[in-house]
Amino acid sequence: MGLCYSGVRGGKQAIGGTSLQNPNSNNNAAHNDAVDFFFKSNGQQALFTQVELSLSASNLLDRDITSKSDPMVVLLAKKRDGKLEEVGRTEVISNNLNPTWIQKITVTYQFEMVQPLVFHIYDVDTSYHNKPVKSLKLKDQEFLGEASCFLSEIVTRHDRTLTIQLQNRNGHGILRKLGALTVHAEETIASRTAVDITLRCYQLANKDLFSLSDPFLRISRMVEGGGYVPICKTEVVNNNLNPVWRPLCLSWQKVVSLSRFTLIQENPLVIECFDFNSSGNHVLIGKLQKSMADLETLHREKNGANFVIQSSHGHEKVLKGQLFVDLFLEKEQYSFLDYVSSGFELNFMVAVDFTASNGNPRNPDSLHYIDPSGRLNSYQQAIMEVGQVIQFYDSDRRFPAWGFGGKTPAGTISHCFNLNGSASFEVEGIEGIMAAYASALHNVSLSGPTLFGPVINTAAQIAGQSLSNSNSKYFVLLIITDGVITDMQETKDALVRASDLPLSILIVGVGGADFTQMEILDADNGQRLQSSTGRMATRDIVQFVPMREVNSGQISVVQALLEELPGQFLTYFRSRDIKPHARHVC
Repeated sequence: MGLCYSGVRGGKQAIGGTSLQNPNSNNNAAHNDAVDFFFKSNGQQALFTQVELSLSASNLLDRDITSKSDPMVVLLAKKRDGKLEEVGRTEVISNNLNPTWIQKITVTYQFEMVQPLVFHIYDVDTSYHNKPVKSLKLKDQEFLGEASCFLSEIVTRHDRTLTIQLQNRNGHGILRKLGALTVHAEETIASRTAVDITLRCYQLANKDLFSLSDPFLRISRMVEGGGYVPICKTEVVNNNLNPVWRPLCLSWQKVVSLSRFTLIQENPLVIECFDFNSSGNHVLIGKLQKSMADLETLHREKNGANFVIQSSHGHEKVLKGQLFVDLFLEKEQYSFLDYVSSGFELNFMVAVDFTASNGNPRNPDSLHYIDPSGRLNSYQQAIMEVGQVIQFYDSDRRFPAWGFGGKTPAGTISHCFNLNGSASFEVEGIEGIMAAYASALHNVSLSGPTLFGPVINTAAQIAGQSLSNSNSKYFVLLIITDGVITDMQETKDALVRASDLPLSILIVGVGGADFTQMEILDADNGQRLQSSTGRMATRDIVQFVPMREVNSGQISVVQALLEELPGQFLTYFRSRDIKPHARHVC
């Protein structure tokens, strides 16, 4: 898309702002193609929510002789290699065994990652009390206890509060009554507040010879260091010098640079107007710099702002064309955390490919080979890594598990059979899925062909039936396969029907097959799926990742599969005006 950082060269669709006229748009406020592309191209993770942790403790050990302990908390994040990395520290509270720290610690919450947290509490020696806490050498302080948890354990609690018993460093010590640490998570306002905004232009300069310009807007925000990162662009309005664009929804998270200390409303934005060219070489019509407060003033006073352009002499030339703000409505936009902490759940389901192309499970070169040494095959790896994340959002942790493309003990080829071989398709926990999978490899013969339709329809039926009992459940189906599907149109039809249901589908491709067809199902190119009857999918519900890219170290299977899931979740509930449950304060 040329200048628009989208990766879709020459595309005319809007990016990065939710259209109020099309609430099912892929470009919802929780997922931003422009920002994602910018951050990923720089090796950074773009999707995040900032969470503030408030800490308190009770019944801490008293290490002092003439007074009480002077406690401080150090928060560390455990990385994938097991190493601990410090995130932040509280202040020191003097003479208190039941402290409530004022200093918050901000962490970046990423849904698609398992984020282990470790809290160390120290008794700070009085000789260090006048020094900044960041300069304190922890080896010089007395250790009071350690607490560990996953960030998702905190944010999924109804009140986002978790109390953890303190232990010694070696994992023991609960019986010694080392005390307890209470952690409360609060999402920062920067990721919740949003503005509905409608922009239009008047008397734009014409950049085309034989027709009128095809204008679109690109909005960027300033980042630390003075550069700009694009946060969204409008759709293209063809052949029009007085365009009115569809409404955008801009979250504060998009607008503000979290590394800057300016007021959110005053964070500078650059609004550029381009004439679209299919070559991607879009022509700049004009630009201007305004803050959100400035845009609100334009709306309130019904004034326009003139675009400027750099002249050949290096001076800014004020243009006749103007930008107007027809709508500016600030609102609270409910986040993924708002939903899951109020009782909304993600229900995990899994379907495993039992077609013959996987190879004989008894042979070490089979994709289904279970290594006696305990090394996980690709199927086991996908189940474990994805399941470990989603299980925190499922209260009963009973997961439907199926196989497809195998010959069951009854002698029939089934494209959706219960993985555990019983009448019930549910198993207990991730361990139950792994055990059912291992058992099925002994009882089910590999066969074929590879059909997705029956499994997707079964999952969709469960998701649809849930609506009669509750509107607070969302279902996630993980399909793991090694081959090219032979029912592409039937699969498309099933996905289009399922796009109206609380359901997302994650597909992992294992082995060396050509997975081009899977990329078609994953509508990341902006082309929504179309059924055989011509019906379009209301939203994108599929995410695909080939396991070979994971094994080569290019990506993490969890991050690649789950980074779009919160956005798909929010698109479904927001488009139906389903709000989080009210919190009841005792």
